[in-house]
Amino acid sequence: MNFDLSSEQALLQKTVREFAQEVIKPQAKNIDENGKIPEAILKQLAELELMGLPFPEKYGGAGGDYIMYAIAVEEISRACASTGITYAAHISLGSAPFYLFGTEEQKVKFLTPLAQGHYLGAFGLTEPNAGSDAGGTETNALKKDGRWVINGSKIFITNAGYAGTVVITAVTDRSKGKKGISSFIIPRGTKGFSIGKEFDKLGLRGSNTVPLYFDNVEVPEDYLLGKEGEGFKQFLQVLDGGRISIAAMAVGIAQACLDASLEYAKTRKQFGQTISKFQAIQFKLADMAAQIELARTMVYRAAWLKDQGKPFSYEAAIAKLFASEMATQAASQAIQIHGGYGYMKEYPVERYYRDVKLLEIGEGTSEIQRLVIARHLGC
Repeated sequence: MNFDLSSEQALLQKTVREFAQEVIKPQAKNIDENGKIPEAILKQLAELELMGLPFPEKYGGAGGDYIMYAIAVEEISRACASTGITYAAHISLGSAPFYLFGTEEQKVKFLTPLAQGHYLGAFGLTEPNAGSDAGGTETNALKKDGRWVINGSKIFITNAGYAGTVVITAVTDRSKGKKGISSFIIPRGTKGFSIGKEFDKLGLRGSNTVPLYFDNVEVPEDYLLGKEGEGFKQFLQVLDGGRISIAAMAVGIAQACLDASLEYAKTRKQFGQTISKFQAIQFKLADMAAQIELARTMVYRAAWLKDQGKPFSYEAAIAKLFASEMATQAASQAIQIHGGYGYMKEYPVERYYRDVKLLEIGEGTSEIQRLVIARHLGC
């Protein structure tokens, strides 16, 4: 087994890390306070050919692998989690469905501009009454005169306020249950498609999260993504890939917690010496470092399996579960190490604490991950 990054992966890591630390990190506090997507940074990410990193060059991508994508998500999230989730959702949720299930014409028409970073992509799955139970989708689509007519709503959709296209799920045959759900392409500006007011969130405030409404939205018949009735199976596959990126985000935030805590511990003096000399602080830092390394290895393992075309659902669920819960604990310990200062906005760890919690909820809660893992065990 070779745990070394390839030369290409290592170069990508160095490039993204330098950009993230030098350009994104200094803006992270303002991004959080302003509560707006940093469009200038996204433009720069596009110039670095990162907005379509894991997709083939023929569709405007960079031809990278999923390990490279996970590395990019980690490094961006280490600098700014809001930018990290915007980037991750664009690729794993907004763009991946086109690559995985689209026709050649759909890939050329929709994936190419997404991969080139002309605009963001989004994926509409969650509904007011269908969260963890995504099979309970209520949005419906009926075929009429060679077109699909869609009615319903979605909630908590990342990037949708800035997206050029949104892929959504809708019921096409309610009598078939989960096998009656299909996926559709909804371009921005389609008549009857409206975007609601942006949510005021606890964390990840520099990302865009909105509800979507569909009032007799009509799209051409060929805006069905993949085959009719395969929407449920499709979004499970999309979420598997997305869980790797959420786990990578968690590793990035946890690493930022360790970075900040180590720096603070080496400068903060109590009882005549820096607190890094106290065993209680050393143990906290050591535990954080050990758990980050374990989570990062699991993320790379899941990404490697995906790159090899092997099953990875089990590993993605483990990576997402462990990394997200580990990162939440790391953020809590970072505040504890900082003491009272950690509770103040002057220091970044309070932002890390607010940002990280969503990772235990989005793209399948920790409870759902445990169910996925248990089912793979034959329970």
